[in-house]
Amino acid sequence: MAEVTSSKPRVLSGIQPSGNLTIGNYLGALKQWVEVQKDYDCFYCVVDLHAITAEQDPRELRRKTRESAAIYIAAGIDPEISTVFVQSHVPAHSELAWMLTCMAPLGWLNRMTQFKDKSAKQAQESIGAGLLNYPSLMAADILLYHAELVPVGDDQRQHLEFTRDLAQRFNHLYGETFTLPAVMTPKAGARVMGLDNPTAKMSKSEESENHAVYLLDDLSRARKKIMRAVTDSHREIHFSDERERAGVNNLLTIYQAITGEPREDIEAHFAGKGYGDLKRGVADRVLETLAPLQSRYNDLMNEAGYLDSVLKVGREKAAAIAEETLKLAQKRIGFLAPS
Repeated sequence: MAEVTSSKPRVLSGIQPSGNLTIGNYLGALKQWVEVQKDYDCFYCVVDLHAITAEQDPRELRRKTRESAAIYIAAGIDPEISTVFVQSHVPAHSELAWMLTCMAPLGWLNRMTQFKDKSAKQAQESIGAGLLNYPSLMAADILLYHAELVPVGDDQRQHLEFTRDLAQRFNHLYGETFTLPAVMTPKAGARVMGLDNPTAKMSKSEESENHAVYLLDDLSRARKKIMRAVTDSHREIHFSDERERAGVNNLLTIYQAITGEPREDIEAHFAGKGYGDLKRGVADRVLETLAPLQSRYNDLMNEAGYLDSVLKVGREKAAAIAEETLKLAQKRIGFLAPS
């Protein structure tokens, strides 16, 4: 299959189909994906290979993979101009990941903050090798498509630097093969924090009842979660880096990320008002975002065959590029081509 070419700079990103996608995932990733898709050659994958670094129920993983793909489209990703696919549908991801794993120094992998944080919560003998080698698979995801820009949150910046270092190492040893990617970050909302604990990033796997607003939450439930968000004992409503004001700052960050309004305008809007007004304002903006997304999602899930068709076309387009890149890397590293 011939490589798919485009004159536009290429963007690649993905989200794991585990847990429930949150307003944090929307503001930190999906919203930006939608905004850039007309100006870039965008590839958005459901990264199910990454999901199995933690144990998954097979039926739930399949269900969540379809759910995630449908949410991508419901959020505004247009399959006519962006490529939407499932990571495991393109075997080149696993093949290049192994090659890069073999090249990745153990010291580099051990220094990854996310690995240290997650492995610290597990018994040493139960830590899976996949968790350690996660960055090598992420590097393969990016490098296969010669992505020039990768939308990532603050927690993934170190992995992108790892990808650049690994690409430079390969290029130095075997000749120019991979494009070095750069970070693309949203102006606001790159790091949405938990409603119940605004000093920790909002997680789609957190079990606390009021931790996150999920994209498929009942709207009344979503409003209740926001109205119960942690604030502080102060009265003034303004953006702040002070730890004790993290709750108010988080609500303002969500408001800004949705509306796109400047900080000074938002602070002026809430001047002289109370935290109840702030929470209601944030809840209104969030629900205005969720309502059309959920309506479109339900339509997609009820439209027989449409989602499978989108993912089939996406797999074919992604594989056309990934397989060419893999063949070049295999040739450069010295693998014997099949006759």
